[in-house]
Amino acid sequence: MGVKGLSNSGITTIPKFFIHPPATLSDLNSFTTFASIPTIDLANVNSDHHRPLIVKQVKEAASTWGFFQVINHELGTTPYRCGPHRSLHLRRSYRREVMEWDTHANHVAEVVMELLCLGLGLESGMFKYLSFLDKRAFVGHIYPYRPQPDLTVGITSHTDPGMVTVLLTNEVQGLQVRHGEGWVNVKPLPGGLIVNIGDLLQIVSNGVYKSVEHRVLANSSRQPRISVVMFFNLVKWKGDGYYGPLPELLTPDSPPIYRNFTVQEFQENFYGKGLDSKSLIEKIKLVKD
Repeated sequence: MGVKGLSNSGITTIPKFFIHPPATLSDLNSFTTFASIPTIDLANVNSDHHRPLIVKQVKEAASTWGFFQVINHELGTTPYRCGPHRSLHLRRSYRREVMEWDTHANHVAEVVMELLCLGLGLESGMFKYLSFLDKRAFVGHIYPYRPQPDLTVGITSHTDPGMVTVLLTNEVQGLQVRHGEGWVNVKPLPGGLIVNIGDLLQIVSNGVYKSVEHRVLANSSRQPRISVVMFFNLVKWKGDGYYGPLPELLTPDSPPIYRNFTVQEFQENFYGKGLDSKSLIEKIKLVKD
């Protein structure tokens, strides 16, 4: 019986193997700020007048927060809506919606990556040319009601290893983002998508953009928290099989702060452990803090 089955059974206490160690639980009560992650309005993203401001907003959000929400992102496609009555079981009746979500998430990621490129002073299509959109993973999460939410978590604190993550969630909160010394509760906006920077993009941008720790609290709401996620992951973009900071961003005044690494290093680091924060970044950093 899985977590959802246990929740449906009406249990009032969680099994011992779901209880997290004191070190993890004590951090759940750490300082929570009343700030919110930036919101980027993409309604005028194709306007020559508004686009420079949107580029500036995206760069600032990616550099200081590592997270932001985008609104008015329909951009000629039909968004897949994750409402409270919409199941995510991948039955035949939902394949069309899943395909729509894949198309729309990919389109939004392409637009966001164009803005991120421009923020680095690159041509807008550089990331697409380097095939950063070509490999992606689709994941669906359901966080049912959990009794004793102060004894467990939904997902422990971590950073995403890839390039960019695009997240669609229903209105039930639970996602928290580390900012400064505290944690920020992310309030999903109606029709919004949450975007965050991954470790690989921090490396590729030579530290300009930042991946940031985030976690999901145990769900204390009687309504399940549902999210669908698209991870845009590592692809081969250098002919010699190595990855690292983009050469176009390196100058004598801005030398590389990360060494190049191989696909094997990336995979061994990812699959050789559980979720963690910036472990690959720390391994390849040339100048230690």
